[in-house]
Amino acid sequence: MRTVRSDEIEKLQRRVIACRLCPRLVRYCRQVAREKRRMYRGEEYWGRPVPSFGDPEAELLVVGLAPAAHGGNRTGRMFTGDRSGDFLYRALYEAGFANQPWSRHRGDGLALKNCYITAALRCAPPKNKPLPGELRNCQRYLERELELLKNVRAVLALGRIAFESYLRALYQPRANHASRAAARLTAATLPARRKVNLPLPPRSALKFSHGASYDLGNGLPRLFASYHPSQQNTQTGRLTPEMLREVLQAIQRYLRGSSL
Repeated sequence: MRTVRSDEIEKLQRRVIACRLCPRLVRYCRQVAREKRRMYRGEEYWGRPVPSFGDPEAELLVVGLAPAAHGGNRTGRMFTGDRSGDFLYRALYEAGFANQPWSRHRGDGLALKNCYITAALRCAPPKNKPLPGELRNCQRYLERELELLKNVRAVLALGRIAFESYLRALYQPRANHASRAAARLTAATLPARRKVNLPLPPRSALKFSHGASYDLGNGLPRLFASYHPSQQNTQTGRLTPEMLREVLQAIQRYLRGSSL
C-alpha cells in the first residue's frame, strides 16, 4: 500500500469548496440554500460545492453524478440527507465499506472503510442536469483525486455521466489547463502509462451498462458500472438493492483477488 498525502487531499477539497467556475451552479446552489424546502426550513444549508468524502487510503473509488439540491447541497457531504444516500450507504454498509447503513448529516458518525466517494460534478445542478462545460470545469478535481488516491484498485461509476467523466479523465486529460495540478496529473499519469507500452483499450469498446466491468490494463483500477441510485431508478425498480449488492460483492471479490 502506497503512502497517501492526506494533507494534499484536504487542500484539494478546500479548493473544491471555494470553486466559483460555473456561475449558473453558484447561483442555483445559493438560491436553493436561501429558499429551502419546507421540511428543512429550520436548517442552515451548505449551499456550496460539496467536497469528496471517505478513506484516503481506499482501494475503492465511487464516482457519483452530483450533489442533490436538498441532499448534499443541504448537508455538505456526498450522498447525505436524501433517499439516494440512504440507498447507497446501506449497500456500502452491507458490503463492508461503511460503518453504518445511514447518512443523515456531517456529524452522524459515518465512516467509510476502504472506500472514497467523489462525483463528476461538485455542485447541485438545476433539474439534476449539468451542462457539458460545467462537467469539463469540474474534471480537474477528479483528475487530481486520481493522482492523489494512490491505492485505488477499483472504480465504481454510478450512472452514465459518472462513467463518461471517469473515462474522459483517462482519455482526454486537461493537458492545456493552466493549473499546476492538471499539469502534474498529465505529466505524472499519462507518460507512466505509455512507458509500459500497454495502450488503453479502444474508447468505443467501453460501454456503460449496469453490472459491466472492464480491465483497462496499464496498472489502472478495474472499472465497474452501476445505475445511479436516484429516486427515479430505485422507485421504478430499475435499480434494486440486490442489483447494487451484486456489483459491490463483485468489487469485494476483485479486491480480495478472487475470481469475478
